[in-house]
Amino acid sequence: MKKFSTVLMATAMLSGVLAGCGGGQEQSGGGTGASSAQTPAPAASSGSGSGGKVTVQFWHSLGGKNGEYIDAMIKRFNESQSKVEVVGTFQGSYDEMVTKLQQAVAAKSEPDVAMLERAYVQMFADSDVLEDLNPYMKKSGLSESDFTPGLMGHSTFNKKLVSLPFNRSTPILHINKTMLDEKGLAVPKTWDDLKKVANALVVKEGNEYKRYGLSMPYDTWYPIAMITEAKGKFFDDAGKSIGFAGGEGVKVFQFLKDMQSTGALYYPPAQDSGNIVNTMFTSGKIGMMFQSTGVIGSLSDNAKFEYVTAFMPMDQVYANPTGGANVAMMAGSKNKQAAWEFLNWAMTDSKGALQFVLDSGYLPFTKKMVESQQMKDLWAKQPARKVAYDQLQYAVDTNKHVNWTQVNQEFLKAIQAIMYDNKDIASTLDTFKKETERILKQ
Repeated sequence: MKKFSTVLMATAMLSGVLAGCGGGQEQSGGGTGASSAQTPAPAASSGSGSGGKVTVQFWHSLGGKNGEYIDAMIKRFNESQSKVEVVGTFQGSYDEMVTKLQQAVAAKSEPDVAMLERAYVQMFADSDVLEDLNPYMKKSGLSESDFTPGLMGHSTFNKKLVSLPFNRSTPILHINKTMLDEKGLAVPKTWDDLKKVANALVVKEGNEYKRYGLSMPYDTWYPIAMITEAKGKFFDDAGKSIGFAGGEGVKVFQFLKDMQSTGALYYPPAQDSGNIVNTMFTSGKIGMMFQSTGVIGSLSDNAKFEYVTAFMPMDQVYANPTGGANVAMMAGSKNKQAAWEFLNWAMTDSKGALQFVLDSGYLPFTKKMVESQQMKDLWAKQPARKVAYDQLQYAVDTNKHVNWTQVNQEFLKAIQAIMYDNKDIASTLDTFKKETERILKQ
């Protein structure tokens, strides 16, 4: 375990501090796990289940409605089986999952299968606690080419296939089309368009803003998306510093501050920011928002206006980071064949993850899912979800590093300083750069 102890301590300190949009709102990276009470990680009890079946323990971070969907998927698998029984256990938000999983690995009581927010996969892979799935894939006649391009960026490390996509999403532009039509405005395609449309939607009475143009949750995901749209990278190619010191970061935050100063942008409080902006959007208090593709289903259900989605507007290029979680088999599992039986079923059976994707709104992650009649029927009924899939052609993964957890925390501090406390952008990002370089040397 190369860096396990160091990373364990660092992440444990950060647990509960990281904002990550959990629960009913979207997490950084698009999950939907409700934050749980800070409880110790339970021991995963593998072995013989009911009727002599092999028990596979599966830890996940999906609460609320999505928790119901994944429970239903597990039930379908168990009903199809005579030899394996999967026990799914909700372990709280992605951050809480990481802490509990690290504790379980240290105690040698890890589950057989775990859901990991994609940015944390490298940290566990670097610690050699994730099973290489290549032999299992080959034996089952599967290959990486069977999966959706754009969603495999956090699957292979050190030539080992250590995780597969599952509940995956990207940021996207959500639009109250009715509001834009009333003003004769077109859906924005560029940053310049976005600023003009957002300003045109502002309603101000006296000193009070009654309506804002654009909003987004307090999260690193959206600034990272904009940095890549400005042709920057979050980390440099050497993985030793940030990759947006050429002015891309200053450009992003200056753009946001300019919009914030006119009411074109409402930047919400950090706590519960995802739910806040969702509610403001469906109640007509903002006209557009950056949010995960994972909320399309709930917005479609609650919006009383024409609701559409569009690609994240481009600056120099279209680009957006992927998010959400992958699933991984733990190297310490004592039931690896049974665990793979479950994973393989989820990836390939029409009653497996395809139904979960149809139910939840996450992105289809295999080509077989994309080509299924069920998916085509859904996209015909809900075009907003097709836009989300089409945007994957511009997917990028620039925030990959084993020390991402600590860097993410520092970037959140920089966002707070700029967006809430009006600190100087250039000096704040320079401080962040130096702190990042210190962390990356560890």
